[in-house]
Amino acid sequence: METTKNKLSINEEIFFNSLKNYINKPIYFYGSIQRDDYLPQKSDIDIDIFTDNIDSTLHLLQNFLNLQKSDFKKSLYKMDKTNTVIPGYKTKYVDPEGLNVEISLYDEKYKTEILREHQSKFNLPFYITVVLLFFKLLYYNLNIIPLSWYSKWKKFVTNYCFDNNKAEFVILDL
Repeated sequence: METTKNKLSINEEIFFNSLKNYINKPIYFYGSIQRDDYLPQKSDIDIDIFTDNIDSTLHLLQNFLNLQKSDFKKSLYKMDKTNTVIPGYKTKYVDPEGLNVEISLYDEKYKTEILREHQSKFNLPFYITVVLLFFKLLYYNLNIIPLSWYSKWKKFVTNYCFDNNKAEFVILDL
C-alpha cells in the first residue's frame, strides 16, 4: 500500500515523496488510486499516516501543507467487522496544481486493522467498478449530480453492495 496500482503523475510523486520525507513516516494509499475506477486528475487520492506521536505528526503536516490546526478534524472510524471505533484526524488538501488529497492520521497501534479494512476494497467486482465509473461520469464529467449525491452513492455501493460492510467515518466538529 506504500505503492499505488494506478500511476501517479510526476508532480504527485514529488509531492508524496516530499511529504513522506518531511514527516519521516510511510504513506499508505487506499481508495480509488488502488482500483480500476481511478480517474487521473479527477479522483482524490486517499492516504493513511500512522504515528506513535499524533501531536508531533499533526504539527509537521500543518507546516508542510500550510494548514491551520482547525483544518484537521477529529474523526472516529467505526469498523463494522470488528465493531471497533478508532479515533484519528482527517483533512482535505488541494494544492495549486489541483492535486486533491484526503489525509487520515491515526495512532500506530491501529495500523494493522485499518490497513486490512482498506485492502479489502482493492479488488471490487466488475459490476461495482462499472457503477462507480458511471457515478464518476455523472459527477466529474457531466456535472449533473452534486457532490453530496455522488458521495452517498459511492459509499453505498462500496460499503453495502460489495461486502455489506458498514464501516464509516464520523467527523467531529469541535
